[in-house]
Formats: sequence, C-alpha cells, structure tokens
Amino acid sequence: MMRYLKPLKLYRELLKSNEMKGGRLLGLDVGDKYVGLSVSDPYNKIASPLSVLVRSKTNIDLISSDFQKLIYGLSLSGLVVGYPFDRHQSSPNAMHVKLFIDDLNKTGKFDDLMYTFWDECFTSKSVEFLLKPLAMHPVQQKTVSDKFAAVGILQVSMQSSLVGFLDFANRSEDQNQ
Repeated sequence: MMRYLKPLKLYRELLKSNEMKGGRLLGLDVGDKYVGLSVSDPYNKIASPLSVLVRSKTNIDLISSDFQKLIYGLSLSGLVVGYPFDRHQSSPNAMHVKLFIDDLNKTGKFDDLMYTFWDECFTSKSVEFLLKPLAMHPVQQKTVSDKFAAVGILQVSMQSSLVGFLDFANRSEDQNQ
C-alpha cells in the first residue's frame, strides 16, 4: 500500500533517501477525464511537464503500468498529488482525487511509494488564463493545461517544503547551540 505523508515529512524522507539512492517526484493534476503529470529534476528543485494520461474507470491497470514504468525509468520516490482544499467539506473534484489514489492503492503495485496531497487551488485556472492568448485548439490547450497544472502543483510544493524544511533545520540548530 502506498504511504501517505504530510508534505514536510515527505521531503524529510526524500532527503534521507536521496543520500543513498536519489529519488525524484511525480506531480499529478487529477481530473475526472485526464491526469496531468510533471516530474522533478534529480535534486527536486525544478518541475517539468511530462505527459497527460487519459483516465477512465476501466483503465486503472493501464495507468498503474504506466506509473510503474515511470517509477523505474525516472527513479521516482514519491507523488505530489494536487488536491482541492477548498472551504467546502467535499467537492466532486476532491472525490475524483481520492478515488484515483484509492484505485492506485488497490492495484497493490506501489508498496514503497510515498505520496502527499498539495493544495491545487487555481492551478488549472491560472494555466488556462496564461494559455488563452495563444488561441490553441481546445484539445491541445487541455493537454498543455493539465501538464502545466501538474508543474505548478509540484513546483510550489517543492519550494514551500524546502522553505519549511530550512526553517525547521534552522530552529533545530539554534536550539542545539
């Protein structure tokens, strides 16, 4: 079963594991029809767009096979999954994300994989706003939008967690002196 960790804990675990084997992160923007993917560099500092997977109720095995290939091919250690932390209790978008993670867990293929949720607040809308002046075909715009929303989720989580980790490390160092 995949292991959920809070964001700062995920990054601490990555720092420990990176000393031994290295490990990158996969960012996910999960929607009801598509999953946008981004990947971090080996140092988990820069996120880049990767691809978009078509999502349906019947293709979780195909998606999990694609994830396995990515995990081994890119030396992935964890997932950063965009999650709509809105003020309302549960939105349909939140349910899509939870069902997707549950479906991945049920495949039993990701026992060593860590994951965390990150607030995806307005990532897709921000990207759509930036792409609008380019007058792209709607299908192409959706694909690009999903990939770059995943980039936004992953990049912001890495930057925020690094700041949080450095703050934690500095406080710990001050207490030891």
